[in-house]
Amino acid sequence: MLRSMFSAVSGLRSHQTMMDVVGNNIANVNTAGFKSSSTVFEDTLSQVVRAGGGPQGLRGGTNPAQVGLGVRVGGITTNFGQGNTQVTGRATDVALQGDGFFVVKQDGQTLYSRAGAFSFDPSGQLVNPDGAIVQGWAASGGQVNTNAPVGALKLPIGQTVPPRQTANVNAGGNLPAAAAVGTKSSSSIYIYDSQGKAVSAIMTYTKTGPDAWSLSVTVPDATGKAVQVGSANLAWDGANKTFAPTTGATLSAAALNGAGHAFGANVQVALGTATRPLTQFAAADTAGTVDQDGAEMGTLESFTIDPGGQLIGVFSNGSRETLGQVAVASFTNPPGLEKVSGSLYAGNASSGAAAIGTAGDGGRGTLASGALEMSNVDLAQEFTNLIVAQRGFQANSKVITASDELLQDLVNLKR
Repeated sequence: MLRSMFSAVSGLRSHQTMMDVVGNNIANVNTAGFKSSSTVFEDTLSQVVRAGGGPQGLRGGTNPAQVGLGVRVGGITTNFGQGNTQVTGRATDVALQGDGFFVVKQDGQTLYSRAGAFSFDPSGQLVNPDGAIVQGWAASGGQVNTNAPVGALKLPIGQTVPPRQTANVNAGGNLPAAAAVGTKSSSSIYIYDSQGKAVSAIMTYTKTGPDAWSLSVTVPDATGKAVQVGSANLAWDGANKTFAPTTGATLSAAALNGAGHAFGANVQVALGTATRPLTQFAAADTAGTVDQDGAEMGTLESFTIDPGGQLIGVFSNGSRETLGQVAVASFTNPPGLEKVSGSLYAGNASSGAAAIGTAGDGGRGTLASGALEMSNVDLAQEFTNLIVAQRGFQANSKVITASDELLQDLVNLKR
């Protein structure tokens, strides 16, 4: 039997495998996080027709004569090049930009993925479309311990943050320089006590003389009567054209509590900030409060995921607090990972052990919330490979046809 026929059969099988790989790549052209594969061929054993020999005496050396026995698939390699990023607008969609893999747990098995199409299940766990639970670290008091073992990343639905008592109030704006002595300018701001109750603080500026103003701060008591809880005389700084911040007022905790509120410490009122000082120019009266640092109790309303993988909760009182952090794994040899269903990979001896850490650290990529990494399949390249596989298959089939004709001629010698 002709060796060429067996070699051609091996060529048919190998090119069929190449066609299978190309077909799978094209089928997954729109699969999020998919990484294309390519087929690597290598020749099989070669039969030695004549061995080679070294030079002897007056005769030169000879090269070996070998006939190859076909081809085989040496490997199917995965291309882990970055896919294009597609913006989806969904807060739970996350794209990994750079090296690394999301860590998920499915039926107790730890697997890895580049597909970041996540969502929260009814229990608040972050999961992929097949229900595999995304792994990371839960925060405690807004702090994440990334040295602890990873676990299920869960959104604490219904979580609240305690109120923050106001400790500092910043005032700014302009007091009219042309105002007559005795002119008053008032503004109000809500400050919060230790129980998160909003207390309306009225800040009244009174002109007492040239370049001289006084400040009085009052709050209502249980009956609605105004109770003075702090005062100060304002010192004009002519060189810097502003009232000196050191002349701010202290709102006494004892006075605030005497008015029926619950303050555990004094409240400091600063006059002016770097961006909005308290001035006295010949202009309109714009004196008022700029901001304060207290807040009422807040409930979780939404969340974001930052480039480092931190899950940050946004609360109804304006507070932002870290709720957890997404874990990212890296491998010494990513092409050694074994593909499993659902756009997941399993680690093995070829890939090496997973090095789990945070995004943007240790060579791991960063995360982009509201986006997905799409397939890295290059259709132009795949269609070219399709032609190559088809022509290779056809060429090998022609070898079988030619070999068959040779065998037919051999049989016809008997006639």
